[in-house]
Amino acid sequence: MTRTLDDALALIKEQAVEQVDLKFCDLWGRWHHVTLSVNGFDQGLMDEGIGFDGSSVGFKGISSGDMVMVPDLDSAFIDPFWELPTLSFICTTLEADTRELYPYDPRSIARRSEAFLREVGVGDASLWGPELEFYLFNGVSYENGMNVAAYRVESQEGDWAASQLGTGYGMPRHGGYHAIPPRDQLHNLRSRICQRLDAMGVPVKYHHHEVGGPGQCEIETPMLPLLKAADAVLLGKYVARMTALEERLTATFMPKPLYDEAGSGLHFHQMLTRGGVNLFYDPAGYGCMSDMARWYIGGLLHHGGAVLAFTNPSTNSYRRLVPGYEAPVSAIYSAGNRSAAIRIPKYANTPESARMEFRPPDATCNPYLAVAAMLMAGVDGIRRRLDPTEAGFGPVDEDIFSWPAERRRQIKALPTSLDQALDALAADHAFLLEGGVFSTDLIERWIARKRSEHMDVNRRPHPYELELYYDL
Repeated sequence: MTRTLDDALALIKEQAVEQVDLKFCDLWGRWHHVTLSVNGFDQGLMDEGIGFDGSSVGFKGISSGDMVMVPDLDSAFIDPFWELPTLSFICTTLEADTRELYPYDPRSIARRSEAFLREVGVGDASLWGPELEFYLFNGVSYENGMNVAAYRVESQEGDWAASQLGTGYGMPRHGGYHAIPPRDQLHNLRSRICQRLDAMGVPVKYHHHEVGGPGQCEIETPMLPLLKAADAVLLGKYVARMTALEERLTATFMPKPLYDEAGSGLHFHQMLTRGGVNLFYDPAGYGCMSDMARWYIGGLLHHGGAVLAFTNPSTNSYRRLVPGYEAPVSAIYSAGNRSAAIRIPKYANTPESARMEFRPPDATCNPYLAVAAMLMAGVDGIRRRLDPTEAGFGPVDEDIFSWPAERRRQIKALPTSLDQALDALAADHAFLLEGGVFSTDLIERWIARKRSEHMDVNRRPHPYELELYYDL
C-alpha cells in the first residue's frame, strides 16, 4: 500500500488517519502491538524506531531487554477494527543500542532464507499459497487447576445442537465439506473476513466450509511472495478472530479442537522461480514436476522430522497427525493423494500453476520460521540432488492405509508427537544453519521452550483417564 514515508504520509492525509498501530511477531508466532498518535509518525520514528521490552515477549532476558521496532512501510494497511481511523504496519525488530537487525526477528529469518536461495544460485524467488483452516464457535470455556481439567465449545452447526435449533438444517458430523446455506451458516461471515483481507492487500483465492461439521472454515490465498505469504497467515488469523468477535463468535486455529472431528491444517503450496519463470514445471515429468521440483521434494521429506518441529510446534498438532485420515503421517509424495505429506495438485499442470503442496503444517506455527525451514530443506535437496524415489518417498498413488502393516512399515514415518519432532530437529539441523539463516542458539532455545510445553501437558491428568481408571 505504501513504499516510502511520503507515500504513508499521503495515505494518512487521504484517509484522515488519527492513530498509527505498530505490530510485531514474537519468536513463538504471536503478534504484539503499540499504538501512537499520528503526530509521532515521522522520519525520526523511521530512523530511531519505538522502544519496547524484549524480555516481556521472550526475545531477551530481563537484564538486557531493551529493543526497538521499525515499521515496514510496504506492509501498511488501514485497520478496520479500531474506532479511530488507524494505519497499521508490521514491524522489524532491532537491537536498541546498535540498531542492527535482531537475529531472532522472525521476519528477518524468513528474508534470510530467500536471500540464501539467491546466493546459492538455485532461483531468485519463491512463491507460497497458504490454506488457512479454522473453526468458528459460538462459545468456548476452559479451566485447568489442581482439581479440575475441563473445556467446552458450542457451535450452532454442531450435530449436538441441531435438535435444539429446530430448523431441520443440521450439519452432519464430518459432513461440512463445501456445504451450502442454509446448512452453511457462516458464509456471510467468511465473506466479510475475505473482503477485509482484500482491502488490507491480502488477495483471497476462495473460501468455503470445510469438512468439520461444527463450524470449520477454509480461506485460501493465491501464490504469494514468501514474506507476503507469511504476513498473510498472521493477518488472516487476526481478521478472522476480530470479525468473529463482532458476531459474538470465536475463531480458533488449533489443529484439533474437537474429538472425532476434522482437524485444521495450514497447507503450503510452493514453487521456486527465476526471472518470473516457474522452475518446478516440466510437462514430461511426473505431475508436471521438473527434476528441481523433485529434488526439492526429496529435501523436504528427508528433513521432514526436523521441519515439523517448526511447522507443527504444539502438542495439539499431533492430535491431528494420526494415521488413517487426510492429515499426513507418512513421508511420501503423490499426484492428488491427500494422505501424502506432499501432494502435487493434478489441476496445477501449466507453466504458471505447477507446484507442490506440503500438507502437515498447522497454524500453531510461527509462519516466518515455518516457511524458512521448509525452504531451507527444499534447497538442501536441490543442492544435493536428493531423488525422492531413490530415497523411498514415492510417488505413491494408492491408499497406504489399505496396505498390510508390514508394507506400511517400509515407509518413513513423520513424527507422531512434539517430542519426536524436537528429537529430529536436535539431530538434524545443519541444513538450517547454512547461510546464517537460523542459528544454533535459536534452535536450542526453540527446543528448550517446546520441550517444556510437552512436559507441562504430559504431567497433567487427562479427564478421560478418570473415566478409564478411576475405579481400578
